[in-house]
Amino acid sequence: MTSSNKHPDAPWRNFYGRVRGKTLRPKQEEYLQEDLDHLSPGPVDWEVNPTRQPLDLDALFGDAPVWLEIGFGGGEHMVHQAALYPGVGIIGAEAFINVVAMLLGKIREAGVQNLRVYPGDVRNLFDVLPEGSIDKAFLLYPDPWPKKKHHKRRFVTPEHLAPLARAMRPGAEFRVATDIPDYVRQTLVEVPKAGFRWTAERPADWRRPWDDWTSTRYEQKALREGRVPHYLTFVREG
Repeated sequence: MTSSNKHPDAPWRNFYGRVRGKTLRPKQEEYLQEDLDHLSPGPVDWEVNPTRQPLDLDALFGDAPVWLEIGFGGGEHMVHQAALYPGVGIIGAEAFINVVAMLLGKIREAGVQNLRVYPGDVRNLFDVLPEGSIDKAFLLYPDPWPKKKHHKRRFVTPEHLAPLARAMRPGAEFRVATDIPDYVRQTLVEVPKAGFRWTAERPADWRRPWDDWTSTRYEQKALREGRVPHYLTFVREG
């Protein structure tokens, strides 16, 4: 499914992926209606921020470090990190509204307050993140786009990695998890080109999850289907 970016001045026209699935349950509609606005990181979309003014992260989180989760899926990891690190501010970007609703339910249940949610294409968010403002970023089980002709749609391409690198401070950590071997290969080729250093020293370093990892439904699906998860850690070079 392809949905268009509606603003004519956007440098990209298309978002590849789902933005809506099955009908939302009434409770999920309630979460979207009551919670999404006050969890906004600020004016992101082109329609409300046509001059692309940077977000005021100090107003959102004070002087706390700011982390970014790109495509947060069901939200398990994002809420886990928010609860584990209450002194950190976390922004999540996800265009698929059904899982945005799932995340909002988890936020209510956990009672965490250090999260902000952008329900849209992360490329719009990159436009308004101040340079060097992100201290850690996560890309966890991204859409694999398995067909070769679709590999250019993967996140680990220069179109996405260049603005991510600009938004991250030198020394910031970028974590990638995937169970697709070819996605691992493309990640190891493209991410260092964008100004990141892979930190692994031995195979165990990319077969073992991070110490503060919590298993997600996508990881559990991979394990059930016999695929091997890989956990790659990069550092933004300065």
